[in-house]
Amino acid sequence: MGFIKRRLWHFKRNRALFFLSLPALLFVFAFSYLPMFGLVMAFQNYTYSGGIFGSDWAGFKNFEFFFNSQDAFRVTRNTILMNAACIILGLAASVVCGLLLAEMGKRAVRFFQTILFFPYFLSWVVVGYLTYILLNPSYGVINHVLESFHFTGIDWYSDPKYWPYILILTYLWKNVGYTAIIFFTGLMSIDPSYYEAAQIDGASRFQQIMRISIPLLMPLILLLFMLNVGRIFFSDFGMFYFVPQNAGALYSVTDVIDTYVYRSLRVVGDIGMATAVGLYQSVVGFILVLFTNYIVKRVNPDSSMF
Repeated sequence: MGFIKRRLWHFKRNRALFFLSLPALLFVFAFSYLPMFGLVMAFQNYTYSGGIFGSDWAGFKNFEFFFNSQDAFRVTRNTILMNAACIILGLAASVVCGLLLAEMGKRAVRFFQTILFFPYFLSWVVVGYLTYILLNPSYGVINHVLESFHFTGIDWYSDPKYWPYILILTYLWKNVGYTAIIFFTGLMSIDPSYYEAAQIDGASRFQQIMRISIPLLMPLILLLFMLNVGRIFFSDFGMFYFVPQNAGALYSVTDVIDTYVYRSLRVVGDIGMATAVGLYQSVVGFILVLFTNYIVKRVNPDSSMF
């Protein structure tokens, strides 16, 4: 009874905050927890006529079908390598941009914040068409520039070797500004007395960044890193589908788990197999979060999530 009374007392004391967060809690419950009931479809030969309660039980056959297919290794490799590159390079570029913003005046910061932040609001459909304008084999801007310098144009949508770099550059252009603002805000919260003391001791600006800014940003960097690692198996569907224009010749480097599941649903209509792959993504992502948090906790317990 004492525990219940304490909970009720905390609720009454913080009821304004609770009601303020209630819409977000309902949103998470409706779109993250209620759909978990559908995970049972991963173990069924799901049919539209039978539904969840009337479809035949399949056990682990959906998982076996995916892992025994020739696509399992390819899409898993692409998902891990591309997302790992985007996470590492994205965080590094965001930290650099955040540090550069902190060195600018207020007017310059407003200008560059707008420039960096604007691409984040563009949908991947728009970004895909912008990329197509640049890379179109016949009318693309880049091929016209190459031909003006007497180089042979490239059929970008038929040659997969360029696309890991194109996708990473596209990701950085679209997302770095958003994360840079987070780091810039973190830098603004650092006590100025640290820098004043460093200046008195004769530290250069670069030494102040290396000895003060980056170490104090490290908990925020690690937190964003762990959150991103948890979603390393969940690729940005729009980037991998719309930017390469779903070109079959590029599947060897652009096909990831999310696009594979989408095509499985669209072409084959196999909901059971698609659900099984989605469950595989979630379980592995959860394990990666626990593993990453464990490593961070061993190195620096104050920077771990739990």
